[in-house]
Amino acid sequence: MKKVLVAVAVVAFFASCKKDYTCTCEVLGISTTVDYNGLSKSEADDAEAACTTSSLCTWAEK
Repeated sequence: MKKVLVAVAVVAFFASCKKDYTCTCEVLGISTTVDYNGLSKSEADDAEAACTTSSLCTWAEK
């Protein structure tokens, strides 16, 4: 029973991990950065896809 509780706690911890990202776009020498804070993996994937639809923008983890 103890092992099951530890396994559940570990899975819950990793499922709740959220990270911060930035989308940086540069046009005519002017750079603009948008911060994305506390995104889950699926949210980050969606935001990255939207950010990188243009070759002018780059996606990075903080």
